[in-house]
Amino acid sequence: MAGSIVSIFIAPEAAALMLSVSEARLEEGQGIVGDRYYSGKGTFSEKLKGSPDSEVTLIESEQIDNFNRLNGLKFKYGSLRRNVVTQGIELNKLVDVRFRIGETLLEGIRLCEPCAHLASLVSEKVLPGLVHRGGLRARIISGGFIRPADSIEVTR
Repeated sequence: MAGSIVSIFIAPEAAALMLSVSEARLEEGQGIVGDRYYSGKGTFSEKLKGSPDSEVTLIESEQIDNFNRLNGLKFKYGSLRRNVVTQGIELNKLVDVRFRIGETLLEGIRLCEPCAHLASLVSEKVLPGLVHRGGLRARIISGGFIRPADSIEVTR
C-alpha cells in the first residue's frame, strides 16, 4: 500500500486560514513547525497538551472530492483543516501502523473524526458527511521534512 502527498497545510493560530506550504518540518513529539498546535495556539491545545493527537493530521483527497461531489460543494483541500492531503492510500488502514513520508517516520494513532468546531468553521455537512472519512491523526516517530509528491509507504 503506497500513496503520496498532494498538499501540506498549516495555520499559525486557532481558526486562522490554513496556508499551503511547499515543505514542512516535522519534529518528533512536537508536530509541524509553524502550525498552531506546534506553538500551542490551536483550539484544543490545552486539552491535547502532551498527547500525540495534535502532531499531524492527514486526509485523503479522494474523500474530500467525494464529499464535495455528494454535497454539491467546492471546498478546497485546506478548508477541512487537516495538515497533509494524500492520494492513493487508505488512511483508515494506518491506525496502529508505521509509515514513511519523505524523511519522516509516522505512526497512525486514531481516526480524525469531524467535530462541532470543524462544522462551525466549514459546514454542518461535515459531521455526517465525513464520519470515518475525516482522516487520520499520527504521531511523529522520527522527524524531518515532507513535501508535496513525497511517497507514503507502510513500513510495518
